[in-house]
Amino acid sequence: MPDFEPLRGRCLCGTVAFVVTAPPVSASYCHCTRCQRRTGTAASAQARLAPGTLQILTGEEVLGTYEPPQGFAKLYCGQCGSALFSRSADGSVWSVRLGAFDGDPGIRPQWRQFVAYAAPWEPIPDDGLPRYDEGKH
Repeated sequence: MPDFEPLRGRCLCGTVAFVVTAPPVSASYCHCTRCQRRTGTAASAQARLAPGTLQILTGEEVLGTYEPPQGFAKLYCGQCGSALFSRSADGSVWSVRLGAFDGDPGIRPQWRQFVAYAAPWEPIPDDGLPRYDEGKH
């Protein structure tokens, strides 16, 4: 197996920069209405990280957090609004939006979840990925 090169990423304005020190564990698309509203798109693509592998290098002080009554907290850049991370209530599980990485994260979405809430204005592509009406887990 080739050596892993840390994955770097940032928000749109560059204030928040981060590094992921191990390969992502998994990746998926989420079609829930919360992700639609948060991103302005039909689905959110994210990579789940191994615990302790995300390091925020700069801009931690400008991170905004929305903590819904259920589900993961959503973290974004308070300067430019870029959706960057989600975090479990206990902080043990983190995900990074695939679009926040500077280059290829080396992983592709492996399933689609919350497809029961998919946006009617953008059909889900026939890409062969497993589909779950609700969450996969």
